[in-house]
Amino acid sequence: MTTVQATAATRDALGPTLVRLQQSGAVDLVVVDADLGKSTTSRKFKDAYPERFFTVGVAEQNMVSVAGGLATLGYTVFASTFAVFIEHAFDQLRMSVAQPRLNVKIVASHGGVSTGEDGASAQSIEDIALFSSLATFKVGVPADVVEAEAMIEAAAKDPGPWYIRTGRPKLPVLYTDGSRYEIGKAGRLREGNDVTLVAYGLMVERALRAADVLAAEGIQARVLNIATIRPLDTAALEAAARETGAIVVAEEHLSHTGLGAMAAQALATRHPVPMEFVAIPDRYGESGTWDQVLEIMGLTPQGVVEAARRVVARKRA
Repeated sequence: MTTVQATAATRDALGPTLVRLQQSGAVDLVVVDADLGKSTTSRKFKDAYPERFFTVGVAEQNMVSVAGGLATLGYTVFASTFAVFIEHAFDQLRMSVAQPRLNVKIVASHGGVSTGEDGASAQSIEDIALFSSLATFKVGVPADVVEAEAMIEAAAKDPGPWYIRTGRPKLPVLYTDGSRYEIGKAGRLREGNDVTLVAYGLMVERALRAADVLAAEGIQARVLNIATIRPLDTAALEAAARETGAIVVAEEHLSHTGLGAMAAQALATRHPVPMEFVAIPDRYGESGTWDQVLEIMGLTPQGVVEAARRVVARKRA
């Protein structure tokens, strides 16, 4: 892992990665779109393979049903829209993709509250919970554009349903080109024995910045990137609990239904330790720049630092 000054949005990975995969012959792709191909970047696939690209207009339920039908013909199907809009199609996702375990990959951009100026109606804060409730889906959120490309490729080659959340803001690039992504395996980005900071998506870089602040205070924080939320790397969580004795989970999602809840459940039956949670409280967002909205929600490096201080104090009590 290396920290690079370049920035890019994770959504930028979708179109170019699909074009490269189809060109390579590694998979037989078709793409379905709900009139947002420019924003999700799936339109780049349309430009290269117009006969393999199908747009259904503003009709997410139809998009999912069409994707399921195409998958029955043997194609690997990618369907893309905004995260908040794919929530409209939950019944179709359950009946037409999850239950028959079809080879459909949903890649939804503009996840979380970091859509910023679009306001609460366009901010998906429930998507991880919804897709994690579908028994056959794998669920992933990349921390940067490099991991997004690797995750999309892994999903394309992995049979069965997937949900990948990508984002709108340009984020620091954390990984070097060619870095591997392993399904269901956490990435340890920093060593530490006093507390473990667990994060995914844009909160990974913020957890790394929090770890720098904590180190100056004499608290050595391990940082885990849980890019795959389902299947969850319970082994990495248990090892972190045993070796550091305290956990902070930081995520851009509702607190009571996201990774924090899943991690707490996993550790309750394996190795309970003091835990703190930095997540969206029980409220909807508002309009503002993406970093302003994250600040309002407490999804900041300082928020992670304060949670780490609390959990370490509880561990030592």
